[in-house]
Amino acid sequence: MGEFPDFPTAAVVTTEAACGIPVELKEISYRRGAAVWKAAGPEGAVAVKAGDGEGAAVTQREAAVLEAIGWPGYLLASGGDEGGAWLVTPWFAGPSTWQAFTPVRGAADGKEGALVASVDLCRAVAALHSSGWIHADLQPSHGIHTDHGVRLIDCSWSWRTGTEPAAGFRGGLTHLVAPELATSIEAGLQPVTPSLDADVYALAGTLWTCLTGRWPLDYAAAGIEPDRLTPAELRAHIAGRRVPLDTAAPWPAFQDILRPVLLGRASDRPTAAELAEALAKVAG
Repeated sequence: MGEFPDFPTAAVVTTEAACGIPVELKEISYRRGAAVWKAAGPEGAVAVKAGDGEGAAVTQREAAVLEAIGWPGYLLASGGDEGGAWLVTPWFAGPSTWQAFTPVRGAADGKEGALVASVDLCRAVAALHSSGWIHADLQPSHGIHTDHGVRLIDCSWSWRTGTEPAAGFRGGLTHLVAPELATSIEAGLQPVTPSLDADVYALAGTLWTCLTGRWPLDYAAAGIEPDRLTPAELRAHIAGRRVPLDTAAPWPAFQDILRPVLLGRASDRPTAAELAEALAKVAG
């Protein structure tokens, strides 16, 4: 982690214009050379990301993706120099998909809300796919459920079909990487190309994790301690399908929709829109 870096001076003008003065900063995360703040003031709140070194490349790539996707009002400003890069987006108010499932994981009555969140997330991913884009890093915290719909965040690895994939892509979060994508990565094929099928796998894995509080693959059943393995070693197990699906079943009807997505062949997976429709029919 290291010491949290200084707030980027170049982002101050945009931040004050969006939030008003005074601005209060809250440190959110600092990983792999990229820091995120929540900046809030009397007129609103924004998210500010700044990176240096490896983090600068990630931040620059995300700014370029957001500009290319063109979501209205999403990318407020970005910039950078040899010392680093930064970007400013609105602070999206609402729970993440992980947070939307909190009552269900706690055995409280929350299935109806979790179903709505699941369908909304799938439809947001479907809309992204229909525009020719693949998120490529779907995770439980990367969908924010606002009053105006789901906002997808952390798009630094997102890719538009027909263009050159980003160098260095390793399938997103290792625990949610599709087996066929893990196979390509471990075979040394470069650049690694995201796919709609792999995105749907990560989408199903995300929902499984949000429900159970566990990764979809049962490492313990395979005699694996994931914290002791490198991402490459984990991907080798995933590529060989040597790790069974988790057997926890707190909501069988919901998981029966996800299970074939996670166990079947890539070509047999539904689209994100089809997954949304299937989940919409599950009884809360």
